[in-house]
Amino acid sequence: MTTPQTIGVIGAGTMGAGIAQVGALSGLSVVMLDVDEKRVAKGRDAIAGGLERLVKKEKLSAAERDAALGRLRGTTDYGALGEGDFIVEAATEDEALKLKILRQVDAAAKNDAVLATNTSSISITRLAAAMKRPARFVGLHFFNPVPLMSLVEVVRGRTTDDSTVEAAVALAKRLGKTPVVVKDSPGFVVNRLLCPMLNEAVLAYGEGIASAKDIDEAMKLGCNHPIGPLALADLIGLDVLLAVMEVFHREFKDPKYRPAPLLKQMVADGHLGRKSGRGFHTYS
Repeated sequence: MTTPQTIGVIGAGTMGAGIAQVGALSGLSVVMLDVDEKRVAKGRDAIAGGLERLVKKEKLSAAERDAALGRLRGTTDYGALGEGDFIVEAATEDEALKLKILRQVDAAAKNDAVLATNTSSISITRLAAAMKRPARFVGLHFFNPVPLMSLVEVVRGRTTDDSTVEAAVALAKRLGKTPVVVKDSPGFVVNRLLCPMLNEAVLAYGEGIASAKDIDEAMKLGCNHPIGPLALADLIGLDVLLAVMEVFHREFKDPKYRPAPLLKQMVADGHLGRKSGRGFHTYS
């Protein structure tokens, strides 16, 4: 496959907008799609704000900002994805929703395009089975916030061919990221290790072992972590953490992955962390 000139990004939320931003900054033309114009505009505003912060920090010139925004096009039309050499779906961590979107992407994409999903836990092999060209389907797991986090997990499904993995690795490098190639297994590498730790912190807090503030402080000072586990759970989103733990529990059938009851209660109450203003900590 030739070097991509245009990428498609499905989803203008936090992850999708972040991927679109780094794509536009790397010199690629970016088509960013969402379900309605309001969401597309919100995503574009978020990208403009992110670029403006870089200008104020003198990490980007005003001309570079304007050029990046000029390479970004928002749309609600799946047909526009036909321009994409590489298309990344970045919808919510919901398998049924991803399948619905990916089938529409598959119908719109050109034959030699690589299709990718930004997922933190869902089986790449299972999603690929619904594609017309499963060999051209791969996982690209970006981390939040995308413009700042350097890692991308490139996830090879059972049917993903070598050229698709190579194209995904090349794209990650083009976006200024460090790719690691991993096997298709629930949670891949980072979340397989991270999410059970966060879930254990929720269990400890629920048992009253220490306050949320002290649990976070203990892990920051005792393990040299830059952020405490409960604050990190708030940043990720408690709904996202719960979804990942539920995938682990279902796929591994091991009780050690059982989601903390308090985590389920907080999500049911709408206390999702930073995105809702309240989680284990309160945010203005």
